[in-house]
Amino acid sequence: MSKVVVKDIVEKFMWNVITGNAQALQRPLTQVDTNRPGLELAGYFPGTQVKRLVVLGDKEIGYIHSEMDEISQRRAFEYLTGPKTPAILITNGNACPEVLKEIANRKNFPVFSSEEKTSHVIVNITNYLDERLAKSMILHGELVRVHGVGVLITGKSGMGKSEIVLELIQRGHQLVADDRVDCFRIHNQLIGRPTPMIEGFMELRGVGIIDVEKMYGIASITKQTNIDLMITLESFRSTSDYDRVGIEEKTYQEILGIKILEMRIPVSAGRPMATIIETAVMNYLLLIQGTDSAKEFEERVLKEIAKNRDEEEEA
Repeated sequence: MSKVVVKDIVEKFMWNVITGNAQALQRPLTQVDTNRPGLELAGYFPGTQVKRLVVLGDKEIGYIHSEMDEISQRRAFEYLTGPKTPAILITNGNACPEVLKEIANRKNFPVFSSEEKTSHVIVNITNYLDERLAKSMILHGELVRVHGVGVLITGKSGMGKSEIVLELIQRGHQLVADDRVDCFRIHNQLIGRPTPMIEGFMELRGVGIIDVEKMYGIASITKQTNIDLMITLESFRSTSDYDRVGIEEKTYQEILGIKILEMRIPVSAGRPMATIIETAVMNYLLLIQGTDSAKEFEERVLKEIAKNRDEEEEA
């Protein structure tokens, strides 16, 4: 999770500064949601999420002017400009109440205004903070975009992951990240990105570092993708009982609280791994559209068994 301060969001959306100097703009933003302080303006403070950015829209400003005297305004604004509250934003081009301006100036508390509608402002703030404050972790593997699906390829060192991804790139698919994947949970989705320093580069044993974009064109890389499918490569063992039909229960890996479908694929000399991964992705696309090839095959087999049983009983 990256650190976000009030200055970042003010510069992002170009709000008008009413009060607060450069020091005030260094207040941290740690909560994604905003606070429209209806109950606080009415004098009820228990349960207030004091770390949220406060938004005053038409209703709040109207209530302040028509229903609140100076004493009640001072009580509410003294509370809303507390040390843990990041800032107050006034929307729809409304003027800042004089009592709020006075208190904010005394405390060096940041107050801003915007001409945008309240609903638009809240959506923009939430989306921005959701991305900036997203939970994150580092994953080791290869992230590639195959047929529009973000595929995380993992496995022990020496399994040939980079070589497989290079073949996928040569077939027209896109590299996202090699070896290290920066993973974020944004809007309840897993997003994978490359580390900026190695973006667009790959390491191949025996060759060294290669610039994928210059070698295969700008369309060969992309800066991020959803992580939809996880493929774990493992050495082929003749004694292992591999899934040959696909009717076994699906397995999932949980990453940052989100479950990702995992397929374990054995690797052996001569297996066309790039083709197998392309096939796995296309089968995944059919699966999410409601077509389960393994179950359809199982139903066909069961029907054939039932048909043969009926014929035997008739005979």
